[in-house]
Amino acid sequence: MTQTTAAPAAPTSSGPPPAVRLAGLTKRFGAVTAVDGLDLTVRAGEVVAFLGPNGAGKTTTIDMMLGLSRPDGGEVEVYGLPPRTAVAHGLVAAVMQTGGLLKDLTVAETVRLTAGLFAHSRPVAEVLERAGIADIADRRVGKCSGGQQQRLRFAMALLPEPELLVLDEPTTGMDVEGRRDFWTAIRADAEQGRTVLFATHYLEEADAYADRIVLVAGGKVVADGTAAEIRALSAGRLVTATLPDGQAHLAELRGLAGVESVELRGQTVHVHSADSDVVARHLLTATAAHDVQISSRGLEDAFIALTGRTHGETR
Repeated sequence: MTQTTAAPAAPTSSGPPPAVRLAGLTKRFGAVTAVDGLDLTVRAGEVVAFLGPNGAGKTTTIDMMLGLSRPDGGEVEVYGLPPRTAVAHGLVAAVMQTGGLLKDLTVAETVRLTAGLFAHSRPVAEVLERAGIADIADRRVGKCSGGQQQRLRFAMALLPEPELLVLDEPTTGMDVEGRRDFWTAIRADAEQGRTVLFATHYLEEADAYADRIVLVAGGKVVADGTAAEIRALSAGRLVTATLPDGQAHLAELRGLAGVESVELRGQTVHVHSADSDVVARHLLTATAAHDVQISSRGLEDAFIALTGRTHGETR
């Protein structure tokens, strides 16, 4: 796991190419550099979460990975091929957040129409069942909820039996049960060897379902590793306690060695500190605090520390 990554090595002739290889990838829009020499290698069979705040370069990178736009510099390969060639061969499919649906067609008609674009595809009934929308096959797309339309896009992406599935905010509009069912289907596909790369603003999805998390900020990879490794990059711990007269103790808590931040929510104080023992000892001996708990920081804390943004800005 690395906090900053070197350019990925080119695939060797002795083994299969990686699912995705990005080397020095750069994209500019006028004076704005959206992607700034980004390096990333995704191995076949991995489930990778691609996270970052607004303007980090996630969507632009995905567009270049799918051949929807061309880089200004660097290299991009999908299974050793140019992106458009990989797409044409059915090696990669995508579930995008918006667009691509005709509202007057039914769900089944949409999938059948899409299936006709491929020389070989999975049966329509099979992908409808796989995506959990077989029961609304006769419903017009315009009458489907946002979550149901996302499932329809998922069904369409499954038609060519892609080796790589790229998901851009795939569960937007889904309820909790729908999100859980969706990820159960994705994990089942991944267990059969399919590679999955997804961008999401739900950090808990990345934590729960990704084998690996890649954090992007300023058009570059700033951290790359498992969820546990990413969390470890956010040093320190969180100390919480019930403190009835908390307002009177905020200044002294902020003055303790190693304390980074103090927040009072009702009667519960939250203290981020590099030395949790000092904080806990002070709370227990110098205040009326009780129910003291010490926990490691979460993925959201690491996200904020590494990108300088809040959870609400991850889209």
